[in-house]
Amino acid sequence: MEKKPTPYERVVCKNTSLYHYMKINLVFDSRNKSLSAEQFKQLIITGLKDLYGEVGAAFPFDVLTFNQTELSAILRVYHSSLVKLWSAITLIGSYESVSCAFRVTQVSPFLLALSGNSREMEVF
Repeated sequence: MEKKPTPYERVVCKNTSLYHYMKINLVFDSRNKSLSAEQFKQLIITGLKDLYGEVGAAFPFDVLTFNQTELSAILRVYHSSLVKLWSAITLIGSYESVSCAFRVTQVSPFLLALSGNSREMEVF
């Protein structure tokens, strides 16, 4: 009796979550720069407008948390707009003529996943 090869089965799971969450921080060349939550969001909106124009940058996103001392935030964005937001903040290079860069620390469709980072855990 001849053995038949096992059939190959491809399983694809699509993400059904409506939102994605991004943990980001802003790094300046000079350490003494400070921003408010409103200025932080406006900088992101300006980056979106510069890259995609008025219409392309019209999608909503929310700043859920903002840490003014570390210039870090957690953003909520629609799943369909994640790539646009990510590319726009990556290309922002200055704020008020001071060089800066956004760093994306974590991205997840689950907000709870951003509560911890295994790379920063301390083993006792």
